[in-house]
Amino acid sequence: MTLLNHHAEGSASAPPLLLGPSLGTSYALWDAVAPELSISHRVVRWDLPGHGGSAAGLIEAGATVADLAALVLALADSLGIERFAYAGVSLGGAVGLHLAVHRPERLSSLAVICSSAHFNGSTPWEERAALVRREGLAGLAENADARWFAGDFTVPRLVRDHRDADPEAYAACCDALAAFDLRDRLAEIAVPTLLVAGREDPATPPAHLREIADAVPRAALVELPGASHLAPAQCPEAVLTALRAHLGPGAPRGMAVRREVLGDAHVDRAQARQTPFTARFQDFISRYAWGEIWTDPTLSRRERSMITLTALVAHGHYDELAMHVRAARRGGLTPEEIGAVLLQTAVYCGVPAANSAFATAQRVLAEEEDTV
Repeated sequence: MTLLNHHAEGSASAPPLLLGPSLGTSYALWDAVAPELSISHRVVRWDLPGHGGSAAGLIEAGATVADLAALVLALADSLGIERFAYAGVSLGGAVGLHLAVHRPERLSSLAVICSSAHFNGSTPWEERAALVRREGLAGLAENADARWFAGDFTVPRLVRDHRDADPEAYAACCDALAAFDLRDRLAEIAVPTLLVAGREDPATPPAHLREIADAVPRAALVELPGASHLAPAQCPEAVLTALRAHLGPGAPRGMAVRREVLGDAHVDRAQARQTPFTARFQDFISRYAWGEIWTDPTLSRRERSMITLTALVAHGHYDELAMHVRAARRGGLTPEEIGAVLLQTAVYCGVPAANSAFATAQRVLAEEEDTV
């Protein structure tokens, strides 16, 4: 099966996040946002049929948003992604709404950006589809800036992508928008949902996003001053801030692994000591060290414990060593195996370092015996 063209970035072990585009654009719409999101997520951006690098033949006249959603799921399946967070703009947002209603088991969360549960009826889209099939996209591309951006802002790459899109595929996407209306199903959406509206958006004004927010249980709504229809391109920092808050602070996956390895008591103490000054560092540890490195299945946790013990001895970090001796025991290493690791460090890190390491480990293991 031919798949949607896509671009993936971020660790393969990070939580997956799929990003959908607006009609007439490519995945370049997310250029100013996706790299930042890929620090904590496996980000996959995709192109609509006939847009960017996606084949025009993936869609036909009379297509529906359900057809596009099926293509997105086929892409996720091909990448081994079962459940994912999703964010989409305009038509890409409609795809997300469809998935949240019809395939909720595939979504962990949903962000709908400058989009709607309906697109003002079928007539405007039927007329646009007929125009494009008759005259191509050059005329529409000429006034794309006025439809997409506030003020004199522009992104030449996106305007070029609009002009270069396949007319038949673009028209088929118009057919999908013409037939789309999920207003009577919004109350069924149960995944955590964020709505982002551009206050200067003429295509899907804030009232459209408020309509969704009012109907979806526990949905959150953010309105961006100065943003028009392509908010991720015009106001990337504001969109990033909203998405980061929605996708969850504290790197939940990394925090879970951190607790499994170090124990609840240690992590609770670290969290209790957290201040505004140290909060970003704690978030970094949870997202990167625990959410990406310790979750990589290439090495077992036993092997990672051995490597960590060695590295801590080499650098003389004996307070951290004590913590990781406890973690090694939690992970199944025996005192004899820990001793063998430390003996190895005597050869490659030096006898004085190993001497201090044995003293630290002996104290920790003795404490453990006293609590048994």
